Amino acid sequence: MTHTAPRQILIVEDDLAFARTLARSFTRRGYDVLHADCLLAMEELLRQHTPRYAVVDLKLKGEATGLACVQRLHAHDADMRIVVLTGFASIATAVEAVKLGACHYLAKPSNTDDIEATFGLVAGNADVELTNRPSSIKTLEWERINQVLAECGFNISEAARRLGMHRRTLARKLEKRQVS
Repeated sequence: MTHTAPRQILIVEDDLAFARTLARSFTRRGYDVLHADCLLAMEELLRQHTPRYAVVDLKLKGEATGLACVQRLHAHDADMRIVVLTGFASIATAVEAVKLGACHYLAKPSNTDDIEATFGLVAGNADVELTNRPSSIKTLEWERINQVLAECGFNISEAARRLGMHRRTLARKLEKRQVS
């Protein structure tokens, strides 16, 4: 049997130092904090808890990505407010995260104030400022690589095949600008 606590938050993050920092900050704000470092650990917690809020890192060690966690969290409770955090944001993963049930997507570094503020955002903002600067070729390439990686579940060999490049070439590009 699961129980829902109104100020309960689940942090899905495999960087233990960052997870501890977030947990301490949310605890000071009156949240009951749960932590999982992977999809399996998260599913174990969901057997006994239904948190109202979740913060999910996009790139987790192991086979499952944060996108799989978002999908599972949303299936568990469609009203849960889920925020995805990532060190290297992309349009492709932002779109997928929202489609899968995230209420917001934040690039690191984001602090507890930023995360907590997004929990309260229900509607979109049509007044958000648009930039007049077109995307560079490097940015467009990075977006495409990120999109294909997300489609492949971050399988580098399959992504390289779909992109029509050698696996080592893709690996070198990823070393220069890590996906998270």
